[in-house]
Amino acid sequence: MKLPSGSLRVRVYAGVDPLTGKRHYLTETVPAGRTAEREAEKVRTRFLNQVDEKRSPRTRATLNQLLDRWLEVAEIEPTTRMGYENKLNKHIRPVLGKLPVGRLDAETLESFYASLRRCRDWCGGKAYVRHRVDGEHTCTAKCRPHVCKPLSASSVRQIHWILSGALSRAVRWRWIAVNPAGQAEPPAPPHPDPQPPNPADAARIINEAWLDPDWGALVWLAMTTGARRGELCALRWHHLDLAAGVLTLRHSSYLDADGALREKDTKTHQQRRVALDPETIEVLRELHGRYLDRLAQLDVEADAADYVFSPEPDNSRGYRPDTITQRYGRLATRLGIDSHIHALRHFSATELINAGVDVRTVAGRLGHGGGGTTTLRVYAAWLSESDQRAAGTLAARMPPRPVAPTQRTVASSPYQRIAAELREQIAAGRLPPGDQLPTVTELAAAHGVSVGTAHRAVSLLTKEGLVSVVRGHRATVADDVLDSRESESTVAGRLSVRPNPI
Repeated sequence: MKLPSGSLRVRVYAGVDPLTGKRHYLTETVPAGRTAEREAEKVRTRFLNQVDEKRSPRTRATLNQLLDRWLEVAEIEPTTRMGYENKLNKHIRPVLGKLPVGRLDAETLESFYASLRRCRDWCGGKAYVRHRVDGEHTCTAKCRPHVCKPLSASSVRQIHWILSGALSRAVRWRWIAVNPAGQAEPPAPPHPDPQPPNPADAARIINEAWLDPDWGALVWLAMTTGARRGELCALRWHHLDLAAGVLTLRHSSYLDADGALREKDTKTHQQRRVALDPETIEVLRELHGRYLDRLAQLDVEADAADYVFSPEPDNSRGYRPDTITQRYGRLATRLGIDSHIHALRHFSATELINAGVDVRTVAGRLGHGGGGTTTLRVYAAWLSESDQRAAGTLAARMPPRPVAPTQRTVASSPYQRIAAELREQIAAGRLPPGDQLPTVTELAAAHGVSVGTAHRAVSLLTKEGLVSVVRGHRATVADDVLDSRESESTVAGRLSVRPNPI
């Protein structure tokens, strides 16, 4: 076809578009000139060969359309799907989404990866102000000049594999003939560099966590079993066999797109049984005892389906995984330790390897797939130190388990302030021995806190020996709180100050 400009447009029928159902043509325009007809014939021959050899794209669909269709049919774990969609919406769709699938090639993809490695906001080297909100507004200090931040090599590699999976499906559907991602080269994988806390820092972390014994038990279990945070959040009492010393990890908690707490299979879709050492068994027995005491105060029956770790007094709801991450992060910050909750998993692995445990056993405890391939790749640095293996097991390498504190010098938390007030009333005689304490519901209402917080205050006084709790009855002031050999002022001094056991 000759255009008014003198150029020639070559158009070859290439079948029916599987997406739209319309006739699909391969087209190309040859500039006007003395050799235009000869060049147009070459293009026509090339198109015909592509159609005959089924190497031509069969659709004008864009990458956005392919990604939408791929997400409809791909079987992807919920958490993985959310990660994919975040990367698609933030990095891929804004830059490549409107390109026809048939126009993608290795050069385009590698240029895209390079731009992300220069700036994750693909600014193209242009200076601009990054505003705190869209639309008209009064700029504040939060509106500041854009500073380029490269996207990590591991994130770019994830983007590459997302594109590769979608384009591979397009080849299978015969939308395109060749997967361009298979010809593109992503950044080199980063060298694994796990940074677990050293034994001294691990001891400090355990001691600080044990200021709340239930939280301390969670951190202890994360260290000794190497369980993922989601697996700990989904752990229920019927998953524990303390008589046999075995923990079964079946599920993992996660947050869906709406922020609701859900459960799914473990990361490798397999349950695993983890052996527990005697000290860890004792930690869990004490945790279960505190759980039963709370239920007695609330007049609620125990349920094997209750969560092992819970923010609720009756353990009816599990923790959100991000809550565990944030609380551990605040703990590490207070201690001046650069650490995150996943580092406890690294601690468990490295201590086991250094103690001489074989890689397959370590991989089994951690839930690594591939028969230890992941374990070898990530922890090779510690395997090279096998000649320096320490004797004993992981339990022997754990720091000594601290005694649960009975009272902090400074009442900084709501439950400690409630306990301090009750302690003062007992010392002054306003709550004499044998008197009943207010119920936890009454304490919660009087101080404007939750029932769980009020229960923690009563539990604190019980550990100090000031309060007596009998299952099924209200807590009372202990009969021996005033010894005949002590003056009231001496007792008040004993109640107000105690050495920190940590």
